[in-house]
Amino acid sequence: MGGLFLRSIHDPDSKLGLSFYLANEADTLTLGKKISTVLKPNLIIFLNGNLGAGKTTLVRGILHGLGHQHTVKSPTYNLVEIYKISRLYLYHFDFYRFSDPYEWEEAGFRDYFNANSVCLIEWPEKAAGLLPAADLQINFQILESGRNISIHADTDAGEQCLLCLRHRQNPD
Repeated sequence: MGGLFLRSIHDPDSKLGLSFYLANEADTLTLGKKISTVLKPNLIIFLNGNLGAGKTTLVRGILHGLGHQHTVKSPTYNLVEIYKISRLYLYHFDFYRFSDPYEWEEAGFRDYFNANSVCLIEWPEKAAGLLPAADLQINFQILESGRNISIHADTDAGEQCLLCLRHRQNPD
């Protein structure tokens, strides 16, 4: 049985946080679609979690929510998948294969992080110290049954996204 369960959380190290329990893949896709409704250009989102935690599935939900009708591939081998969807340039990065943070510099990705784009980054710690700061941190925790997803805002732009997401989840 699926269903998103939302909790507002407070973390003193971040501005605002939301937490979701996701029972299955369908819930992860649904959350991604909800997140897609609050995205704006110039956002950087870190996706943190172990292999198989659901990071790419969440991105697939975001892209489907934005109207992308094609297959969504993990960028593990290409390092980045690029999507131009209506009002957004969305870059989906996966740095799992990086063995040194400077590989990010050498790959020439700096220009992708600009005022016209949304950058979703899996394994951001593999480029630690070189990436721009995240607006949102999405953390995945694998449970025996399902996942816990926590989303924390680290900037004012991220906080605005979370406020909109919380309002759309609980419009009362």
